Amino acid sequence: MSEREPEPELYPDLEVHPAKQWAVGVPGILHSMEPALASMGAARTARLALAINQKNGFDCMSCAWPDPGHRNVLEFCENGMKATTWEATPITVPTSFWAEHSLTSLLEQDEYWLGQQGRLTEPVYKPAASDHYEPISWDAAFRLIADRLNALDSPDRAAFYTSGRTSNEAAFVYQLFVRAFGTNNLPDCSNMCHESTGTALTATIGIGKSTVAYDDFAKADLVIVMGQNPGTNHPRMLTALEETKRNGGRVVSVNVLPEAGLIRYKNPQRVRGIVGKGTAIADRFLQIRSGGDMALLQAVSKRVLDAEDAAPGTVLDHAFLAEHTVGLEALRAHLADLDEAAVLAATGLASHEVDDLAAEYLAAERVIITWAMGLTQHKKAVPTIKEIVNLLLLRGNIGKPGAGASPIRGHSNVQGDRTMGIWERMPERFLAALEAEFGFPVPRAHGADALRTVRGLRNGEIDVFFALGGNFVGAISDTAVAEAAMRGAKLTVQVSTKLNRSHVVTGEEALILPTLGRTEVDLQQGHPQFVSVEDSVCAVHASHGAIPPVAPGLLSEVAIVCRLARATLGERDGADVPWQDFEDDYDTIRDRISRVVPGFESFNEDVRRKDGFVLPNGPRDERRFDTASGRALLTVNALEHLDRPPGRLILQTLRAHDQFNTTIYSLNDRYRGIRKGRDVVFVNPDDLAELGLADGQRVDVHSEWRGQADRVLPNQRIVAYPTARGCAAAYYPEANVLVPLESAAEESNTPVSKAVIVRLVPHAAS
Repeated sequence: MSEREPEPELYPDLEVHPAKQWAVGVPGILHSMEPALASMGAARTARLALAINQKNGFDCMSCAWPDPGHRNVLEFCENGMKATTWEATPITVPTSFWAEHSLTSLLEQDEYWLGQQGRLTEPVYKPAASDHYEPISWDAAFRLIADRLNALDSPDRAAFYTSGRTSNEAAFVYQLFVRAFGTNNLPDCSNMCHESTGTALTATIGIGKSTVAYDDFAKADLVIVMGQNPGTNHPRMLTALEETKRNGGRVVSVNVLPEAGLIRYKNPQRVRGIVGKGTAIADRFLQIRSGGDMALLQAVSKRVLDAEDAAPGTVLDHAFLAEHTVGLEALRAHLADLDEAAVLAATGLASHEVDDLAAEYLAAERVIITWAMGLTQHKKAVPTIKEIVNLLLLRGNIGKPGAGASPIRGHSNVQGDRTMGIWERMPERFLAALEAEFGFPVPRAHGADALRTVRGLRNGEIDVFFALGGNFVGAISDTAVAEAAMRGAKLTVQVSTKLNRSHVVTGEEALILPTLGRTEVDLQQGHPQFVSVEDSVCAVHASHGAIPPVAPGLLSEVAIVCRLARATLGERDGADVPWQDFEDDYDTIRDRISRVVPGFESFNEDVRRKDGFVLPNGPRDERRFDTASGRALLTVNALEHLDRPPGRLILQTLRAHDQFNTTIYSLNDRYRGIRKGRDVVFVNPDDLAELGLADGQRVDVHSEWRGQADRVLPNQRIVAYPTARGCAAAYYPEANVLVPLESAAEESNTPVSKAVIVRLVPHAAS
């Protein structure tokens, strides 16, 4: 059989340059403003730039980082401006687009191309057996969805996904409609990111949220940054870390890869950040092996306990432990047998590096530990975060200024959506309050999360998939399996601002419903409405659109949900909910929230304050822990080593710099030195030598999972990069194809996207 020509490279112009050793500065300004000016012009750009994260402006959609009390005139980061430009572009998808582009042809395009087509402005429908979307009226679209929902044998044969950009008001009416319809199938983006955080924190301290406020970073003696890249994923956090350093605090970075923002930060709001060297952020970098964080935390806790044994009464916060915690003696006994050799094998660190981190912790009176998906997307993510809590509790580092647990959320309102009831397993107190307020029977059976939704679609147990924002197909693990499952649906519906992969991987029938963006003025009955969001530190504030809608006829998310509810529920339970009032005046939604959700009792009044309001937080505010015992729990967690078979690597998925979740702003990853492409796999040079591979070589990345057929990401360019030994990295969402659907974190069921066993096979024609 003759050989065929190799397929062309996806990005033939790919360039690899040296990685950067600092972040932001003048390039950050230029890279944020140039796309905005080119896409929107000077006037529109200025209007939006002056409104981002301002007290009477709109909340940036690119992350959930909190706003400082004293804000700058320009209170945004590079990626925040790019997210705003992406949404507020005046470019729109014309009606002719749908006839000109079949679904088959759109499937050949990547996420970047799809997003570049512009804002969606009209509802479109793909009939069964058709390869094209076609325009449809709003009323016809709602009737069609209602007919398909009401024809289901059970409400549980529908699933209702939510993106974290959805406002509190939209999230509340959405979950209200879904539960009035009769199901708790409410998967959301948290299932794929910080579900492990919520699970671990709720079990140990009684609340699944951060125990710090924004100002605590400036008061901390030590901040330990674990498994996160602030310079790309939440750049405004670098300003808070700079304040830590300016006030004499220290920062330790624990990560698999070095990240430019944690090496040096040039703050564009300061002269030193423009013309000077900026601020060195990380005083210490521990380059940990992927999956080794739990072992490191246990080893540090053991050293803290050993220090107490050497000088009794001088190290632990005995008063705090006695009054507010349980489990110390069990933890002490468990860690006494900790195997140092196992710790060093799991972490890839030297013993003195662990000693040094323990010394940093012991020298600090106020410690914050902050983390993101580098910790949450592992098999042992939940016990790893429980070990963070253990370490903090030993010296009373929860519930005092400058100290605490600080998970950093990605989406701007992912935390608020959960507060509003977007969860398949909401607690009884919420469901009972909802039932008492609205007078219809609220279902109690737990619903499907993100992974279970894919399985339900695959197994023919879910027929209708409705998404309020996001890009579920692009974000979820095991791409080929997920796409095949989605094609098995009877109807898929996407509420969106721009095209993405989920619009072209459809069920038999499909609808796209265009919606207003966060940046746009929302008029209902001639009156401007505002919405609200909750950030990473439990602060709730208003968000007001700043510019007119990009096209007439767009509906807000609130309006879409309320009209769908009216069309679907008819005479059934929940029909007497005042959906029209909710659509006409969002204050009426907030009134109902105030009677259902604790902390929102004066919602309409509190949210109108210039700084909004902060929700009660028991551990932070009064060292109150809403657990079964009424105390914080020190837990015992069995250490499990992640084996790396010979000739294999541990791969993690990650974002490029010009990216927000699955949204690709450009084909560049400036800080890692990648330009004009995304088909790369980062590998340590010593691992390349060991594997007999070379920098620049093309390989197919094969993931291995429990005897199943390999999942393959083909034709990737190797980039020699200083990852931890034995570890590799590739871009999300492209590398999601390598993550098995069955590979999920214990307890939280989060995809294990940071610990994929792979082998690299030289790419060749077959």
